[in-house]
Amino acid sequence: MAEKPPESPPQGMTYADAGVDIDAGNAMVEAIKPLVRATRRPGADGEIGGFGGLFDLKAAGFVDPILVAANDGVGTKVKIAIETGIHDTVGIDLVAMCVNDLVVQGAEPLFFLDYYATGKLHPATGAAIVKGIAQGCRDAGCALIGGETAEMPGLYSGNDYDLAGFAVGAAERGALLPRDDIAPGDVIIGLASSGLHSNGFSLVRRIVERAGLGFEAPAPFARQMTLGEALLTPTRIYVKPLLACLKAGLPVKALAHITGGGFPENIPRVLPAGCAARIDLDAIAVPPIFDWLGGTGGVAEAEMLRTFNCGIGMIVVVAADAAQTALAALSEAGESPVTLGTIVPQGGDAGSAARVVFEGRLGAGDAARGGA
Repeated sequence: MAEKPPESPPQGMTYADAGVDIDAGNAMVEAIKPLVRATRRPGADGEIGGFGGLFDLKAAGFVDPILVAANDGVGTKVKIAIETGIHDTVGIDLVAMCVNDLVVQGAEPLFFLDYYATGKLHPATGAAIVKGIAQGCRDAGCALIGGETAEMPGLYSGNDYDLAGFAVGAAERGALLPRDDIAPGDVIIGLASSGLHSNGFSLVRRIVERAGLGFEAPAPFARQMTLGEALLTPTRIYVKPLLACLKAGLPVKALAHITGGGFPENIPRVLPAGCAARIDLDAIAVPPIFDWLGGTGGVAEAEMLRTFNCGIGMIVVVAADAAQTALAALSEAGESPVTLGTIVPQGGDAGSAARVVFEGRLGAGDAARGGA
């Protein structure tokens, strides 16, 4: 009987066999290096690839700074990016949601880091996302000094991915917002949004489903683009115009970023005890996308106001005697500001204990302005 030949040892397994492609990750890093390099600013001029990013506050011109940090994501807006294959705008959203939260505290955004997690790394998709992140950083004047790409098969399926962003800014001691002298009679100014920004997309996707529309269909409210393109319009970044006004000495008492929770949740975050905000809804030029969402989804006005920005992405509070100066300065900085209301006593002129009280109704002023 012939002797049985020895069995070959089992083939060794690799990380790639488990679904993680280190070479793809390295290829993506090389592809994004020029994008990252383009975000350099005073205080940050290093290359990515180290174990951590560096920032020199003294080189950035700060004397006695307070650091301010914020982090956020893009929410289920990424689902639309994934389904449409449009990946170069959600990175702008990611930066915007973080840096807008810094500037409302009077801080200048200094640097940004991102976290990109996916089940299967496609370098072209990752590079497109980072292209948007780099664009957002340039728009905000901050440096992209690092990030993390995580390939996690089994946790994310198909082409799914998620994003998180982390921003750090600084303000000189004593220059932080809100100020402690907000009082009844102060004027509330609104700055226009670019559309949905990055909130309420779980509801948006349900409404699109109810309408029976695909993302490749013409947008009912903007026929010159597809529905997917319209919904992926990136969040506005308000940093440069607001910083220009603050550095010019505009006596801003408070700023509020209108994100998830809309007016009722975000304005009270900057109000002292005993104060409320009275908002004139007739003053808001409501973009058509909100009219379509509200009508198609049968969404009540109160729900619209607590879910979406409804056309106003940033709130500015100034004293009444500085209102005209503020409107002029914001216009000079490239904004189209609108007077939205005033600060009132809580439970006094407002007529209730609510922190935000509304007058008029959404869209009522559009016909007078020549809108739909």
